[in-house]
Amino acid sequence: MATAGSTYSIVEYFGGDDGYRCGYCKNEKGNFSHGMWSHAMTVQDYQDLIDRGWRRSGKYVYKPVMNKTCCPQYTIRCHALNFQPSKTHKKILKKVKKFLSKGEMPVGQCDDGCDGEPMDSAFEDGRGMPPVNPVKMQQSQVERPIMSSNPEDIDEARPATSETSREELASSPAVKGPRHLPKPGEGADPRKPLCRKAKDLRKERRLQKEQRRQDGEALTSPNPTPNQPKSLEEFITDSLPDDLLHRLEVRLVPVNFEDPDFLASYEQSVALYARYQMSVHGDPPFECDESQFKRFLCDSPLEAETSPDGPEVGYGSFHQQYWLDGRIVAVGVIDILPSCVSSVYLYYHPDFASLSLGSYSALREIAFTRQLQKQSPKLCYYYLGFYIHSCPKMRYKGQYKPSDLLCPETYMWMPIERCIPRLETSAYARLNEDAQAGDARALKDLGRALVLHRRTVMPYAAYARKRKGSSDEKEVEQYANLVGQTCAERILLYRA
Repeated sequence: MATAGSTYSIVEYFGGDDGYRCGYCKNEKGNFSHGMWSHAMTVQDYQDLIDRGWRRSGKYVYKPVMNKTCCPQYTIRCHALNFQPSKTHKKILKKVKKFLSKGEMPVGQCDDGCDGEPMDSAFEDGRGMPPVNPVKMQQSQVERPIMSSNPEDIDEARPATSETSREELASSPAVKGPRHLPKPGEGADPRKPLCRKAKDLRKERRLQKEQRRQDGEALTSPNPTPNQPKSLEEFITDSLPDDLLHRLEVRLVPVNFEDPDFLASYEQSVALYARYQMSVHGDPPFECDESQFKRFLCDSPLEAETSPDGPEVGYGSFHQQYWLDGRIVAVGVIDILPSCVSSVYLYYHPDFASLSLGSYSALREIAFTRQLQKQSPKLCYYYLGFYIHSCPKMRYKGQYKPSDLLCPETYMWMPIERCIPRLETSAYARLNEDAQAGDARALKDLGRALVLHRRTVMPYAAYARKRKGSSDEKEVEQYANLVGQTCAERILLYRA
């Protein structure tokens, strides 16, 4: 397991000009998204990407073309610390409690609107992913890229934006080999950002102040009051009797084929996934075999990391297994990131569908986020994937309150209550009401975007000079605009 900041993210960009089948409205050519294959990804880079509307399916990371796709998908997050279960949620928790204590199984499916397809997206069932053919990289290329030794290249790679502070540079990916720094008193200090115009700094500070104000609301738990309602944790466990008829245990295992707990339960997980896909989604057996399971739910680009101020389990991709009387009945696939727990997928035994396991697992994952926040204060959000207002069955994600939607133009979080009126009028909408607000991390200097060319790390400006007559500038600029200046200066874009 790596320490935070010890590796690079490496991606291959595949554009997004062609339309594909939509998993929601079934439009054969209406689903448009930008995509890239991630050979490796640090948890901080992925956190920053999902905060710009990206999402992963296996190692494929994609971002819907919001103003073009048939069913716009808005990233949604729940403020886990301030979450209070609704009446519907309490009903689900009581239903599970009754089953565990008395063995009573509800008849039929859950009430309309309480569940939906758990954490699904256009690519998560594997049918909407466009065909990509990523290059095969050796492990040494991923783990040990070489920094260009040209001093001019290094100077161009020096971050120009105020988002990359001295502290961020100190914790940025380590490169094996000598560092090329000027001697004391000779030249500018590359560890410090370049000077910028006061007007630009004021504008950026205003945007960041608004973002911090939004984020700050979730960093502090509300003060306890004498008549405080029952907490989520009390509904889940504290009210269970000692003489349960059924025993439910939730186990967290890292997605790692060297982990004994993951290996011991692997075959059972594969069989459960196939049963779920065939029963719930109607997949033929060859579309949900072991290779599909591995590609979709085990192949993660995220590097397992630890940090002194992070959670004890570390960061990375995990399977949260629900064991009922000694067998797995559901598995929630999650990513633990610096600021959130991100739900990837859930599959369960069809015989237990009437227990509303989609909603039940989401409630358990919110409780788990609150548990992790006690160890890592900034980890305080629960990301539910995409909210799709134009698809009624996907609106259930808005029931986990308080929650925000990500504005597709400013990448600032807006309370969902303020977004709904706009989405009722139009499937695609700018959610930020401030007409003057912009993207604080918009691309400002393409030349500083990092690329990986022939195992060597260099800024795009240096790469373009070496490749005179190169015709990929438009493609690289499109990629850099989508990931933003900060990520463009950290993530390595593979160039053949």
